[in-house]
Amino acid sequence: MKSEMPEIGKISPQVFQDLIYPRLGSKSGSVIVGPQHGVDVGIAEIGGKAVSFTCDPVFIVPQYGWERAAWFAIHIIASDSVTCGLKPKFLSIDLNLPMDMTRGQLETIWTVIHQQCEQMGISVITGHTARYENCHYPMVGGATLVGIGELDEYVSPRFARAGDQIIITKGPAIEACGIFAAMFPALLQEKFGEAFALKADGIFDKMSVVEDALTAVGVGVRDKGVTAMHDATECGIWGALYEVAQAAGLGVRVEKDKIVVEQCVPEICRLFNIDPYAAISEGTLIIACRPHKADEVVDVLAQKGISSSIAGELTDAAKGMVLVEGGKEKELLHPIVDPFWRAFYDASESISLTIPAASATDPATSADNS
Repeated sequence: MKSEMPEIGKISPQVFQDLIYPRLGSKSGSVIVGPQHGVDVGIAEIGGKAVSFTCDPVFIVPQYGWERAAWFAIHIIASDSVTCGLKPKFLSIDLNLPMDMTRGQLETIWTVIHQQCEQMGISVITGHTARYENCHYPMVGGATLVGIGELDEYVSPRFARAGDQIIITKGPAIEACGIFAAMFPALLQEKFGEAFALKADGIFDKMSVVEDALTAVGVGVRDKGVTAMHDATECGIWGALYEVAQAAGLGVRVEKDKIVVEQCVPEICRLFNIDPYAAISEGTLIIACRPHKADEVVDVLAQKGISSSIAGELTDAAKGMVLVEGGKEKELLHPIVDPFWRAFYDASESISLTIPAASATDPATSADNS
């Protein structure tokens, strides 16, 4: 039976295996890590170096505010890139802008992207920018980010093995709750009070794994530490754990009660009636690590103010996921459909959302906004 396309969100592992994986263009012996479901980065050997490639949409949501939207857009791209352990270096970006985007709005977005790239050591080397009919938010283009390092510096699920510890940073539903808090602050304030809404708003700034990943690999890679990493985006922690194990050809056993949980997340997820562990969680990093280095990784993350915990391990069981909850074990499958999207669209339909102009503090306010 042919697998079907999802109603919304990423294609399923089965659609990837059926349609994408068999058709990958010309074969090359230089490809070290090729396309694989659950692997965020491709790597090629070029000139004796490991060169990583990752691509993503340029995802701009004006309702976040233009500066926040731009910060999130570049960190989505960078967060995938760093999961291979190599520092991102070069950005190629295509901006296909909606017809109603103004010069001032574009200037604000690009200024923030430039500033973030400067901070991360990323050089923009080429791109394309234009306005077109039928281009709409949030997908306003795409980008490819390239990283460079030594051949013994990158990580990949192929280096993982049974017994590796699973470290999870920040916990479930970081992106889901960060977006809900940014988009529906009045609703959170009404339900939980002003102090709660202000605290929840801070979750948005955790929606990046750049610092998580680069801090973790500083301890060491492969037999000296981290073996694989994965950004828990679509389908959240459960989806990301399943994908890491599948990509490694292993099983995974995880203890739910050991997973760290950020403040405000349980309340927000109950309000919007979603499973936090199956919900999109950009900002949550899944780390596979040799057992003798796992505690050290947790410690160095804590020194950077990043909460994390050892919550499970990879096992010999072929491509299975076991959840331990309340002292009982049960098999857990990939969620396939992320509950965030339906909850978000249902909430959006009931609350009017407007696109903001460039704010008074934006560098673009003196530009032509016509």
